[in-house]
Amino acid sequence: MALSSCLHAAVRAASPSVPSALRHRHAPAVLATARTLPLPLPLPLPLPLPLPPAQRWRRLLRFSASPSPPPEEPDDYELLDMTENCDPLCSVDEVSSQYFEANYKPKNDLLKALTIGATALAGAAAINHSWVADHQDIAMVLVFALGYAGIIFEESLAFNKSGVGLLMAVCLWVIRSIGAPSTDVAVQELSQSTAEVSEIVFFLLGAMTIVEIVDAHQGFKLVTDNISTRNPRTLLWVIGFVTFFLSSVLDNLTSTIVMVSLLRKLVPPSEYRKLLGAVVVISANAGGAWTPIGDVTTTMLWIHGQITTLKIMQGLFIPSVVSLAVPLALMSLTSEANGSSQKSSSLLSSEQMAPRGQLVFAVGLGALVFVPVFKALTGLPPFMGMLLGLGILWILTDAIHYGESGRQRLKVPQALSRIDTQGILFFLGILLSVSSLESAGILRQLANYLDANIPNSDLIASAIGVASAIIDNVPLVAATMGMYDLTSFPQDSDFWQLVAFCAGTGGSMLIIGSAAGVAFMGMEKVDFFWYFRKVSGFAFAGYAAGIIAYLAAQNLPLSLPSSLAEIPFILGS
Repeated sequence: MALSSCLHAAVRAASPSVPSALRHRHAPAVLATARTLPLPLPLPLPLPLPLPPAQRWRRLLRFSASPSPPPEEPDDYELLDMTENCDPLCSVDEVSSQYFEANYKPKNDLLKALTIGATALAGAAAINHSWVADHQDIAMVLVFALGYAGIIFEESLAFNKSGVGLLMAVCLWVIRSIGAPSTDVAVQELSQSTAEVSEIVFFLLGAMTIVEIVDAHQGFKLVTDNISTRNPRTLLWVIGFVTFFLSSVLDNLTSTIVMVSLLRKLVPPSEYRKLLGAVVVISANAGGAWTPIGDVTTTMLWIHGQITTLKIMQGLFIPSVVSLAVPLALMSLTSEANGSSQKSSSLLSSEQMAPRGQLVFAVGLGALVFVPVFKALTGLPPFMGMLLGLGILWILTDAIHYGESGRQRLKVPQALSRIDTQGILFFLGILLSVSSLESAGILRQLANYLDANIPNSDLIASAIGVASAIIDNVPLVAATMGMYDLTSFPQDSDFWQLVAFCAGTGGSMLIIGSAAGVAFMGMEKVDFFWYFRKVSGFAFAGYAAGIIAYLAAQNLPLSLPSSLAEIPFILGS
């Protein structure tokens, strides 16, 4: 016993760089080895045990922002080492925020100062009630332009776009309350706008939580594990169409994250993997355009009554397939897609599905698909169907993981902490801002101007798609809905369907044009100009081919099979 104590103390003294949690974890093995050696022989002191790359990366990231040495608390290392008990995000988000807070330096302080000064001047002008009352439209346009510039140049200014969007929304409604005939009129308009916007916010909140729960259970392995081909050209098409159909049920952002994570395990870092990531972006945007739950813009149009489930799927499926098939065919001719076969990574087989993962995947997917059915059967807004699915999944996960303290991350409360709350608040700010412009009549004036100068509605919808490659498609579609009501273009008209298609697929032309592209840019560290040189031409060809296919299809007698058309819930959706 005395010898063991001395050896244990020697190990601690000789290994100061090894965290105490790791020393304690391996100490029994060292002592057992010492007992088996003859006593006369000198025992070499063990060298510090090297950490695996993933643990070493987390440790360096956690303590690189602090000038003091790493603490010797076992709990600090247990959080990083025991990855099976902790979702990776829970040990990285806080760490990375501390790291960037300590090391971040604004790129352009002068631009930031000018923006703050301009904001202050706009606020001072808004205080002047008499000027705002006389020039309400000018004031609102200036504030909207200033706020939107802050959103576009988010990275340069280091301002989060969600905060800018919320601030812009409040300022616009303050100006509207000053310029309205009375405060009661502005309050009534705000109440009506809030009721409409909240439907979208609740829908997104429920959908993102369901997807997060399925992802936490590794449910998407049921899809990704079936991808076995390693032929570069075949893999290009397989990844494209798997993402296409996955995005039609999930949103395009989630589909991109799932598929890019899969590519990291299938293909080593290379130009070919970047090309596959670009295929994921194009496929996710194309797949989300032809279903009412595949993209936030089609969801907005569906919730507000511009499109219905059956008509949007019937009208946009073929154009969406064409907008994907054309880029895939062109990319198949590139040198990257004609290289040698790729070797899969061992990481793909090392991941294990969580308990009851298949059940959670089936229930979660069924909840998403059931939303249009619920709307048709009950007549209630779609967000009620989404909340119904979330409630069922919540009770299910609580039941199957009851009494398991190590599975808290698989339950809904933990999933709510991991969803993109900032994105939801950004949508809230943008939609409230656009609704203020609609209440003031500014969007109607813009619509009249476009009608006078661009009489062809197809050209207007196509221009919206091109603009969505530069400007976020959410405010573009929201503004379009404000400019043209159902009296101008009735439900399921060619204009609304073309707007849904163009706004969804047009963002693929630039990597910053869609949430899917921005996610791919961050995950794979892809440069803007690389995407512009390698992919933008292919994406534009697919976008133009999709529009041509849609216009050609409208002149052909297309109809669904009679058996499908007689399904009750489809007719009313």
